[in-house]
Amino acid sequence: MSENLNLLTSTQNVIKTALDKLGYEDAMYELLKEPMRLMEVRIPVRMDDGKTKVFTGYRAQHSDAVGPTKGGVRFHPDVNRDEVIALSMWMTLKCGIVELPYGGAKGGIICDPREMSMHEIEKLSRGYVRAISQIVGPNKDIPAPDVFTNSQIMAWMYDEYSKIDEFNSPGFITGKPIVLGGSQGRDKATAQGVTICINEAAKKRGLDMKGARVVIQGFGNAGSFLAKFLHDAGAKVVGISDAYGALHDPDGLDIDYLLDRRDSFGTVTTLFDNTITNKELFELDCDILVPAAIANQITEENANDIKASIVVEAANGPTTAEATKMLTDRGILLVPDVLASSGGVTVSYFEWVQNNQGYYWTQEEVDEKLNKKLVDAFENVYNVATTRNIDMRLAAYMVGARRTAEASRFRGWV
Repeated sequence: MSENLNLLTSTQNVIKTALDKLGYEDAMYELLKEPMRLMEVRIPVRMDDGKTKVFTGYRAQHSDAVGPTKGGVRFHPDVNRDEVIALSMWMTLKCGIVELPYGGAKGGIICDPREMSMHEIEKLSRGYVRAISQIVGPNKDIPAPDVFTNSQIMAWMYDEYSKIDEFNSPGFITGKPIVLGGSQGRDKATAQGVTICINEAAKKRGLDMKGARVVIQGFGNAGSFLAKFLHDAGAKVVGISDAYGALHDPDGLDIDYLLDRRDSFGTVTTLFDNTITNKELFELDCDILVPAAIANQITEENANDIKASIVVEAANGPTTAEATKMLTDRGILLVPDVLASSGGVTVSYFEWVQNNQGYYWTQEEVDEKLNKKLVDAFENVYNVATTRNIDMRLAAYMVGARRTAEASRFRGWV
């Protein structure tokens, strides 16, 4: 029987297991299995050819028990209602794991920005903010960049919200350009968080990062920064991939050259003749495998082909539930997405704090605070996994869910 690859169902299942293990009654799961609010919007955009195209967008707000909700907005043709809901739940867990005063949210628009002009993308970005403006704000719900969105798109959204609010509200959105109140280090925060988790996992396994062989699936924002950080730390990045194929060199790829050649969407393999497939990438001999692309990449079909001793998830949901069990049973240390990719939301929180204070930190201050948050979070999750003899994913869900469950309990909701 093929395992269920539906992100929402699998997320709900793990949250249920986590809450059961923590001893909460069924009512708590009933409260947390769906978002408290889901908005579906229609956004008309007059395209460059003069025709009007209507786009569908979503904003899911999972729980505001702990504080305002927080989460990215993705522009992608595969965006759908269930995915947005599942990702909002993941954001709640991420915020709980790194102990941020937030609940989770997520937004998305069904579109392909790779086939749109900057002018069309700007209109769509502003239209989305107008459509959801009543349920977002610096103390309600704070958006951020996600798949195929960036600091320029955040700037347009911030500008549009400021027009509606008639007030300069830099705390409305994070991932902004520095000149508009963005934080130092926000663009590389996700990759930096993953790197911290890789270093901590390597320590647990007694692996020296100098000379460690790493394979990274994905060469977008997270994947490319990650390749650079690990390369500079002395690791050998022996494989990378993008949407069109993968590159492999057992002696280590020239990461600086590849970064120089990649386009804004992370595409670089189209420039090479000797590419390998995504399937072959996962079968490469390496010490550390980092899926940093899209969901459901490690499944029961290929989990036994993986040769790495450490798998660190930089993407959302790249490993299915069945594959998680298979990897753990084989003794592979799997660091789950909700922990490994929480650097982005952590520095987004730092940006929001700086916006609220009107006082801005140096790169060194941001790095130091991020490192402390992630090392503490990793240690906490690892200890729960070890003492309870469970996999790291369930441990992370338990740590993440407890905070929201406790806040809901104290509020008298359950």
